[in-house]
Amino acid sequence: MANKLAMLFLVPLALALTAAAQSWVPAPSFPGEGAGTAILRTDGTVMVEEVTGQASQGGLATGRWFLLNPEDNDSYEDGTWTEIQGLPAGYAPLYFASAVLPNASVIVEGGEYNQGSQSDTTLGAIFNWDFETWSSVNPPKGWTAIGDAPSVVLPDGSFMLGEGGNCCSNTAEAIFNLSTMTWSPTGSGKADANSEEGWTLLPNGRVLTVDTQKVQSAEGYNPATGSWSPTKKMPINITYNCGNSNEVPEVGPAVLMTNGEVFATGANGYTAIYNYKTDSWKRGPTFPLNSAGQGQDGIADGPATLLINGNVLTMASNINPCNITPSDFYEFNGTEFITVPGPPNAGNEVSFDGRMVNLPNGYVLFTDGSQDVEIYHPAGKPKSAWAPVITSHPSTITLGKDFTVKGTQFNGLSQGAAYGDDAQMATNFPLVRVKNKATGHYFYGVSFNFSSMGVATGSEIISATAHLDSAETGPSYLEVVANGISSVAVDVTVEP
Repeated sequence: MANKLAMLFLVPLALALTAAAQSWVPAPSFPGEGAGTAILRTDGTVMVEEVTGQASQGGLATGRWFLLNPEDNDSYEDGTWTEIQGLPAGYAPLYFASAVLPNASVIVEGGEYNQGSQSDTTLGAIFNWDFETWSSVNPPKGWTAIGDAPSVVLPDGSFMLGEGGNCCSNTAEAIFNLSTMTWSPTGSGKADANSEEGWTLLPNGRVLTVDTQKVQSAEGYNPATGSWSPTKKMPINITYNCGNSNEVPEVGPAVLMTNGEVFATGANGYTAIYNYKTDSWKRGPTFPLNSAGQGQDGIADGPATLLINGNVLTMASNINPCNITPSDFYEFNGTEFITVPGPPNAGNEVSFDGRMVNLPNGYVLFTDGSQDVEIYHPAGKPKSAWAPVITSHPSTITLGKDFTVKGTQFNGLSQGAAYGDDAQMATNFPLVRVKNKATGHYFYGVSFNFSSMGVATGSEIISATAHLDSAETGPSYLEVVANGISSVAVDVTVEP
């Protein structure tokens, strides 16, 4: 996260509607000093890193991680925290690349402010769900920095990482081989460096990025060729260096919406919308003025996520000067911004303090570096056409034994949550959930071995393996959940 300097910069006011049906509900207080990046695992639990406070106030990571387990009524507000093994010694990054891999493990790569140092570390580690332990990962050959890097899991399950940080000349990307724990280079032809950029997975399997060091420029990565190529020119610049010409410009998150378009938010308050089918851009709405009347809102790094109602929830803050409190929350409904309530600490936060991740029950978990973890309840419901559909499943599930579920739209229509560059928290993978008919209690299995990690896969049949270790036995319902939207339940019997 680059430091921000004050600069007078004002863009026109966009009108925002106001909605009152949305609400925030507190989760159990975080047991560590403060809650940082949160990652949903394939068993329905949420991994959360410990930080010493809000990043805008000098908070740093400690290397410790905690797990939020939902209550058996599928409530995270009533869940419980447990501490899990911390990162390997010497590795405690504040900003980093991260992803859930097809074998259900979680990878963390690089980092800025590692153990308090701003140097862009090349350290990395994988958390294995089976053994609940971290294993160190060597960096790609020749890389001297990873930093707060972009990353994405490609449709074939490959994890792609960009050389990020504050290094402005390197354009390297690499793909991780999970079986050999090695990297191979990819990404020829990129127009600029990856610093401060984010990556958005598209329904056609390609990856979109807004260039931070080329004005009104964006490009796409083609996994089939391993190369980048420019999109059509953007209608407006959405990057901003916060008045410091020595720093790489910032940009906000870009979220794939249910209509297949990408909503790209700007650090300067402007937004743009990309249509991958026509390879074309159009202008989106401008963020409203900051609620404190200090200037223009924008997202110079910060979170956003696709809600189950199809809107995009965003966290913005003043850019005039950059990143001063308070923060404001908006939903983009495809046409305009709707002003929604903020969490209790919104008045003391800036956009880059926040992190969002989609929960299986349709809500959004929000962390901000404090012990107050909040859950956003959006208004409205998903359309039935957005839901996963189970086409094949076992009639009986035996505890402790693997089983396979198949169907369509198991990966959802989007990656879910996004950030300006680091803190990837994608949830485009199927979760398998069982509800006991007699008690109404929910139980998640560990899902893995996904046949695809794409998005908006349409009629393609996707398969996933699941393993249910603990559940009440007897007649039950089986559901598949993606990005908080569940399938129609099917009947199963759980046996010991």
